[in-house]
Amino acid sequence: MFDFLDKYDVLSAFWTTVQLALLSAVGSLVWGTLLAAMRVGPVPLMRGFGTAYVNIVRNIPLTVIILFSSLGLSNTLGVTLGAQDFQVRGFRLAVLGLIVYTSAFVCEAIRSGINTVPVGQAEAARALGLRFGQVLGLVVLPQAFRAAIGPLTNVLIALTKNTTVAAAIGVAEAAFLMKEMIENEAQLLAISAVIAFGFVCLTLPTGLVLGWVGKKLAVKR
Repeated sequence: MFDFLDKYDVLSAFWTTVQLALLSAVGSLVWGTLLAAMRVGPVPLMRGFGTAYVNIVRNIPLTVIILFSSLGLSNTLGVTLGAQDFQVRGFRLAVLGLIVYTSAFVCEAIRSGINTVPVGQAEAARALGLRFGQVLGLVVLPQAFRAAIGPLTNVLIALTKNTTVAAAIGVAEAAFLMKEMIENEAQLLAISAVIAFGFVCLTLPTGLVLGWVGKKLAVKR
């Protein structure tokens, strides 16, 4: 029933999916943390930018963002991100699009963690003479990240599944391979089962491990 798998490099396709997810997760965590800092910061302009970014990006379909990163940035504006090869350029543009989209959700997850930190701790830190950046980095964010592990886990799982959208711009990940196999083979159920099983193997352990870590590191109030 699964003899057709010998003709396709399924592991390589899922490895591309893993790379997309990991690189996008790191970029989204960095940019999302900065956005969260803007949203709770004392500068009105930065708060406005962070709020507008999150509200706008969350309401744009990911497919539109990915297609814009390819058709808009690459084909129209000539942005190649230092890659001349089509596959490499598509991969990098897909990572960029996923970061732009996912960071909005990371921002809200981290902001929910920030809201769990008692206001008195930040006020005490400011009373000691710490600046806003020091209060955020030394007092608030360490506790916020511990409280936000659960929401961030959900965002990571969603990001892993969202990598399938990269197939729209020719990135050879799992969904792209699935489309190719369906076009060439007459075994829709078997192909769907293989790809679904692959994503379960990626997301289920992630959820279980990070869920356990979240319980262990949860801040006891």
